[in-house]
Amino acid sequence: MSASDSTAGILLEGGCLCGAVRFVIGQAPYSVAYCHCRLCQLAHGAPTVAWASVPRAGLAVTGQVSWHASSEKAERGFCPVCGTSLFFRFREATLDIDVATVCLDDPEALPPDYHTWDMARPRWLELADHLPRYADDGPDGPVRD
Repeated sequence: MSASDSTAGILLEGGCLCGAVRFVIGQAPYSVAYCHCRLCQLAHGAPTVAWASVPRAGLAVTGQVSWHASSEKAERGFCPVCGTSLFFRFREATLDIDVATVCLDDPEALPPDYHTWDMARPRWLELADHLPRYADDGPDGPVRD
């Protein structure tokens, strides 16, 4: 079952640790993936992050989000109060945004379909799944619109 099949017609809500930032995903994600890239590792303090790529038009956010330019191409949105990393977007992409799925009120609502940047995954991290693994950014590519 793909991400769009599992969320058709469903609103998904989430937010940061302190509750200062809340969001609602009102359109089905077109992609859900683990990212093992070094920048995600450093931004989250974790060996991997699961992201849901959604249309920006389908994401409603309440509260203030601060943005950090994590590279020349991308920036990350986080809560300025508690520091929770919530969003990722490419500067050139205007139609989509990635949402950290673990920040959903029900983090099991959007299971990942594949792994990206597996070449950067710490070898001590073994994930017992049979999902496709891509050494680089995978099927979505760096800019999707």
